[in-house]
Amino acid sequence: MTPAVRAILANYESDNPGTKANLARILMQGRLGGTGKLVILPVDQGFEHGPARSFAPNPDAYDPHYHFQLAIDADLSAYAAPLGMIEAGAGTFAGQIPTILKVNSSNSWSSAVNQAVTGTVDDALRLGCSAIGFTIYPGSDDIFELMEEIQQMSAEAKSVGIATVIWSYPRGGTITKDGELALDVGAYAAHMAALAGAHIIKVKLPTAHIEQKDAKKSYEGGDWSTQAKRVAHVVKACFNGRRIVVFSGGAAKGADAVYQDARDIRDGGGNGSIIGRNTFQRPRAEALAMLDKIIGIYEGAE
Repeated sequence: MTPAVRAILANYESDNPGTKANLARILMQGRLGGTGKLVILPVDQGFEHGPARSFAPNPDAYDPHYHFQLAIDADLSAYAAPLGMIEAGAGTFAGQIPTILKVNSSNSWSSAVNQAVTGTVDDALRLGCSAIGFTIYPGSDDIFELMEEIQQMSAEAKSVGIATVIWSYPRGGTITKDGELALDVGAYAAHMAALAGAHIIKVKLPTAHIEQKDAKKSYEGGDWSTQAKRVAHVVKACFNGRRIVVFSGGAAKGADAVYQDARDIRDGGGNGSIIGRNTFQRPRAEALAMLDKIIGIYEGAE
């Protein structure tokens, strides 16, 4: 174990050896192993957007084995997916890459800003997962239900040595569309995930927009002109950097924008990228080349 990973694990003062060992599995995996940086492949978009919207651009991606193999061949830190996707490759790929079981999910037809529990801590144990993943929607009318669900599931996971990853996506209630990516809202959402007991926090990259009227004064005079500075503010909100923070790749975009995001996350002190559609919707060779370059950016190659 490297000094960088030891320093990160030291920030998780209440966790048992099993949970720290599973965090270490993720932090020590792949080309970025030991650096404190992560690149994770998430493939939960079939629930969220449907199979055609998710996989038709690259039909090979309909096969769950494709994603396991992509994460392994790209030398990534972990692979995250819902129950069925993990089950479909759990035997073939056991022990080859840390897995994160996404235990709640939604779909694009529902008008509710909520998610259903679709996996359990027992499933994560059975499948050898290093962590569970759970989405909360700060701002939604159902946020309190989601917070209570993750408190219970995270406590259960920690008791058996499994880490917790929280996707914290502001949405619903009085939050506007611009507000979903606002700097103040994003930092608040990340902080909520830390307060809810997340070991790893997943949020979207923030814009310079300030959404909350009562927060505007707190942001006056700050320089939020670059994405790297906004990343640094979100990291600051996560217990002054005492929690691992990774940033979503978001909707499909051009390669140059993906690489610039990685540079900004690195320069802002973020722990890395959790990037799905921008890789697996591309042909395999192109996706591997993209992931190779992203990892190189986190290694400081450019």
